[in-house]
Amino acid sequence: MLTRAAGMVAAFLAGLALVVAAVLVVRHLTEPSEPELPVVPDARRPVVEAAVRTCSPLSVPLLAAQIDAESGWRRDADSGHAQGISQFSPVTWKEWGQDGDGDGRADVWEPRDAIPSQARYMCHLYDVVKVVPGGKAGLGATRLALAAYNAGPNAVLRARGIPKILETQEYVDKILKELLPKYRKSEEKYQESEAKHTSSASASPSAPASPSPSGDPSGPASGSSPAATRRP
Repeated sequence: MLTRAAGMVAAFLAGLALVVAAVLVVRHLTEPSEPELPVVPDARRPVVEAAVRTCSPLSVPLLAAQIDAESGWRRDADSGHAQGISQFSPVTWKEWGQDGDGDGRADVWEPRDAIPSQARYMCHLYDVVKVVPGGKAGLGATRLALAAYNAGPNAVLRARGIPKILETQEYVDKILKELLPKYRKSEEKYQESEAKHTSSASASPSAPASPSPSGDPSGPASGSSPAATRRP
């Protein structure tokens, strides 16, 4: 009798475990997953990181969010009146375009030229909007500089703020309210990953060098190879 009761209890517990497992699986499948964060493309990271050093208000997440809003990182983006990854108009490019890759010419279609030029122009716009209420520092200055990039600095100066242009208002809101928070999270994860990689690499013991076949102690160690370095 006891054996039969014990068997019934075991069967009940096994069935209960299956039910719980099924519920957990269903919950996992139906729960909304965390949205994928946008990232700075590996090919563009070096130039973006260098460009943001142009002036202190800039940051990797801000410049990345602006590029995303302008062109979606497409170097061939062409709106009809603005061109390239940073969407310069021909008139603005003529004044602010610069040779960033050292090939002797400023090419609006070349990201290594356009992104540093974008940063340089944004730094100029930060200075321009200082005379507008709220434009001396912080988020207010960033809002006005972005508006000036989209609508032109004269439009911001005339309006004494963000002009009443729907495209400009939506552009500023998209960058600051939608894209910038995502790129900030993305950059935090990237920096955490880089820190772990650096810590892991520095903690790895290096193998002792063996004498070179020629007997020259200054020669390369036999069978050894230089440690791989990860570029950002």
